[in-house]
Amino acid sequence: MQAEDMESSMESPNLEFEYGDTDSLAAELSELYSYTEEPEFALNRDYFEEDFRSHARGRRWTELTLEEQRSYVMRLLDALEVTDRDKRLKVARAILYLAQGVFDECDTEVDVLHWSRHNVFLLYDMGIFTALLELLSMEIDNNQACSSAVRKPAISLADSTELRVLLSIMYLMVETIRGQTEDDRPEWRTAREAFKNELGSPLYNGEPFALLLFTMVTKFCSMNAPHFPMKKVLLLLWKTILFTLGGFEELQEMKVRGREGLRLPPLTEDSIKVVRAMRAASPPASAMELIEQQQQQKRGRRSRRPLVKQDSLDTYNERDPFKNDEEEDPEDADSGIEGEVDPLDRDVIIQPPPPPPPLRPPTERVNFPKGLPWAPKVREKDIEHFLETSRNKFIGFTLGNDTDTLVGLPRPIHESVKTLKQHKYVSIAEVQIKKEDELQQCPMSLGEEEVAETPTEMLYLGMLPNLSQYVIALLKLLLAAAPTSKAKTDSINILADVLPEEMPITVLQSMKLGIDVNRHKEILVKAISALLLLLLKHFKLNHIYQFEIVSQHLVFANCIPLILKFFNQNIMSYISAKNSICVLDFAHCVVHEMPELTAESLEAGDSNQFCWRNLFSCINLLRILNKLTKWKHSRTMMLVVFKSAPILKRALKVKQAMMQLYVLKLLKIQTKYLGRQWRKSNMKTMSAIYQKVRHRLNDDWAYGNDIDARPWDFQAEECALRESIEKFNSRRYDKNRNGDFAPVDNCLQSVLGQRVELPEDFHYSYEMWLEREVFSQPIQWEGLLQQP
Repeated sequence: MQAEDMESSMESPNLEFEYGDTDSLAAELSELYSYTEEPEFALNRDYFEEDFRSHARGRRWTELTLEEQRSYVMRLLDALEVTDRDKRLKVARAILYLAQGVFDECDTEVDVLHWSRHNVFLLYDMGIFTALLELLSMEIDNNQACSSAVRKPAISLADSTELRVLLSIMYLMVETIRGQTEDDRPEWRTAREAFKNELGSPLYNGEPFALLLFTMVTKFCSMNAPHFPMKKVLLLLWKTILFTLGGFEELQEMKVRGREGLRLPPLTEDSIKVVRAMRAASPPASAMELIEQQQQQKRGRRSRRPLVKQDSLDTYNERDPFKNDEEEDPEDADSGIEGEVDPLDRDVIIQPPPPPPPLRPPTERVNFPKGLPWAPKVREKDIEHFLETSRNKFIGFTLGNDTDTLVGLPRPIHESVKTLKQHKYVSIAEVQIKKEDELQQCPMSLGEEEVAETPTEMLYLGMLPNLSQYVIALLKLLLAAAPTSKAKTDSINILADVLPEEMPITVLQSMKLGIDVNRHKEILVKAISALLLLLLKHFKLNHIYQFEIVSQHLVFANCIPLILKFFNQNIMSYISAKNSICVLDFAHCVVHEMPELTAESLEAGDSNQFCWRNLFSCINLLRILNKLTKWKHSRTMMLVVFKSAPILKRALKVKQAMMQLYVLKLLKIQTKYLGRQWRKSNMKTMSAIYQKVRHRLNDDWAYGNDIDARPWDFQAEECALRESIEKFNSRRYDKNRNGDFAPVDNCLQSVLGQRVELPEDFHYSYEMWLEREVFSQPIQWEGLLQQP
């Protein structure tokens, strides 16, 4: 086993993975269903055909004209309004069969997707989504179902049948309409825009649709509704936010437009394109080299120090960052700060090991482009700090924030300032903070701020009152779904919508359920990580303080150690996990004859070298961690305190450029706090940071000269940030804001003439109140005239 591990670590190939908003449509649709739901496909078809036979008289759905299809959907819509719960469920299943693409009339998976698309647009046009929404609201408020689920010792698939059917139809509608294809009809494009605006607007009980789903998440996590099918809720919530707010490419376009609106210089590069063009670096030191190193240490060979090329030094100076958790010595794991000793500093000199075998034939060698991938950046604050230091050194006094006056400074300083200004980058966030400070200082003269009613703004407004509950609920679910979490009796049960009514009896059924449960957890992690990242990115672009409040809630809810705990596993095993049974995936299982399942066919999985959703989840979680810690000294120190360096270094084993980039960014911000010895022992990682991560011209990340000047005061930093956030929220969203500056009406006639809204019960008790409080109380008129 150890030998295999060594070989795999040395031969880990580049992963041909393209990061995007989502996986392919077929993969996203198949992840909606658990393998235990498979028998329900036939049930949906049977209910549809039973009803359709009486209407169509022997014809098939695919043979009807559009008008005939519309009239049948109208009939189903009417039947949805019956009071009988069982009849309503049968109609909902028939609608679900239409949304799934009438698979019994199709020969291939492509046909299923084609008819699914056609039917979904037809269902939306006929107003099915609104009807489903009313039924969903009824099911959420069904206290009887909630209380019976709370009392049950074991919840299974049967407890969430109605909810699963409704959420499945809604998910199919959102995911199908969201995607654009070249052969879309003009009316479909119009429908897409209408649906997008509908979902993002406060049309449903005065709030966007996403808020209803957030309510379901919090209700589930508070144990009030343990039967809610959380996987379907989270997938629908993620896709709704992706649809209404936009994905990563839309975010880039919005950023460009936002900079234009603020008259800032255009972006130097498109970050998505830069990352896609990057190549993965080979990971630091393999396990075989480490063992060789240890053996030679034991032999205690003494010899003169050989002159070795620098890259060989890098190769064998590295500690192995990729040992499994079992292999790693617990005392070794935290030696990142001061425990590691450079082999060349020891008495025992280690001979360089034999070169490892080449990873690929020489003909396939990649030629790296010369130059660095990113344009360097400098903040205004960095230029001010540089000039302040220079003036103190050469003149003996400072000029505050003045970055233009260079009198008395030597010529090289002039050149340095010129270079810094060439690369100066002003972010949208800096402009927003500056504007907010001005609005706080001059609330009267600057007047009201005009806030655009964007979908992001409306979502934030809806989320604000219960924001901490939503964040905590999502992190609870992420913790329960993480592969490193141990099963606890008091943790939330996220398997309600995957466990069958009758537990498996054969070994084969147990294997199938085991794969299904693991797959279920992976899909939950995928949906939560993508959802959190999208919220952070959109809120940051909309207003920096909206982003900061979500970030702070995440940090206070222990998101940083949770993500590190997630990565504290054999990450290569997680990324290459084969928790899928291809023959059971939708739409393969409804079109093809089902072969007899054996232990071998269950273990086979797909032929890909990695699992798309798991790699996607890992990158998302690393991006979230970067967003939480960037420019936050106190949170960077949390990474150091939680000993994240060895965990992150293990993640570099995954040869995928984007994932490596975000790991290296996290290592870069804490490098100066890890000590000189760590930096000496990890030169290969330092080189990779230099090659791949953007340079900040004044940042001495590799040396750590200014450490002593920056004490770690977590509380003070977070409190100052919280104060700014609260000022922003009260100024912009508090209905009673500017109470100190509101004009006072002191005219008796106008005050008495105002209409006052009185409660309904006032009229009933008014006479009794008069009798008790006025007529029966003696009034001493003389007392009123006397001076107090």
